[in-house]
Amino acid sequence: MCSFYTIIAVYELRHLRALDAIVAEGTYARAAGRLGYTQSTLSQQVAALERAVGGAVFDRPGGPRPVRLTPLGRLVLTAARDMLGLARETEEAVARFHAGDGRVDVGTFQTVTDVLLPTVVQQLRAAHPGCDIRLVEDEADEPDLEDLDVLFFDRAGTADVDSTLLLEDEHVLLARPGDLPEGPVGLERLDGAAMVALPAICDQREVEEHLSALGVAPHVVFRTADHRAVTSMVRAGLGWAVMPVLSLGWPQRPQGVALHPLEPALPSRRIYALTRGTLSPLAEQVVALAARCARSVTDAGGCRW
Repeated sequence: MCSFYTIIAVYELRHLRALDAIVAEGTYARAAGRLGYTQSTLSQQVAALERAVGGAVFDRPGGPRPVRLTPLGRLVLTAARDMLGLARETEEAVARFHAGDGRVDVGTFQTVTDVLLPTVVQQLRAAHPGCDIRLVEDEADEPDLEDLDVLFFDRAGTADVDSTLLLEDEHVLLARPGDLPEGPVGLERLDGAAMVALPAICDQREVEEHLSALGVAPHVVFRTADHRAVTSMVRAGLGWAVMPVLSLGWPQRPQGVALHPLEPALPSRRIYALTRGTLSPLAEQVVALAARCARSVTDAGGCRW
C-alpha cells in the first residue's frame, strides 16, 4: 500500500496540482487551461506521478468522457489534497512572516514593561493587526534567550549574543521629604542607614557591590521585586532606597517621596535588547521600535532625576 509519507517522498507538488486539477475540471484539456500548461505537459506530469507511485491513477476512457480515478488514484488524491493544503498554509505563513506578521516572543522586566513596551506593542499592533506578540516577564539574574526572539535585560549578553544598548538610567536616592536637605547626598550617608531594596540580583547586586567596594554598608530592612512597594515603604518611613530613575515611573514621578542625586554618582543602569542570529522581520521591528522609544525617553530627560 502507498502510504501518505511514501507519497510525500516520491512526488513533486506540481504533480499533485496536476492530479487535483484534472479531477476538479474533469478533462485534461480544461485542467491544462486552468494550470497554464499545454495538454502534453500536463500528461507528462501525470506520467511522472504514476511512475513515482507505481501504477495508474486514472482510467482513460477516451473521447469526450471525463477521466476516472483508479483505486490507487483515489488514495493518492486524498493524500495529495492534504499535502496541497499544508503547502498553501506554509506559503501563507511564509508570506505573513516576510510581511512582518506571525509570532514574536519577547522577554522583559518591570521597567521595560512599564516604560518602553506599551508604545512598542501599540505601534506593532497598528502596523500588523494580525501579529502574535507573546511577553514573558522574569526578574532573572542571567539572560536566557532559549525560547525568545528578543530579551530586554540590564546587562549585555555573552559573545554569541547581539546586545543593542537602548538607554542608560541614573540611580537616585529615595527618601521622605524632609529626611535630608535638598540636593545631592554623599554615598557615605548610606553607611548603616536603613534601606528598602530590590532583590540582590542584576543591577541591584552591582549597586551593592559598588557601595561595598567604597566601604559603604547600608542596613537592608526589606527586599521586594515590586517597584511600587519600594516607594510605598520609603513613603511609610521604613527606610531609604537607591533606585534607577525609570523604575520610579515614566512620565510621572512618585508622589510623597523626595529624589536626591548621589555623589559620587553610581554607575548607570544600562538596558539592552538581546538577540541571537538572524531575526524575523517582526523581531527586528521590536528592537527598532524599542530603540526609538528609548531615544524619546532619554531626550525628554526621563533617565535623569
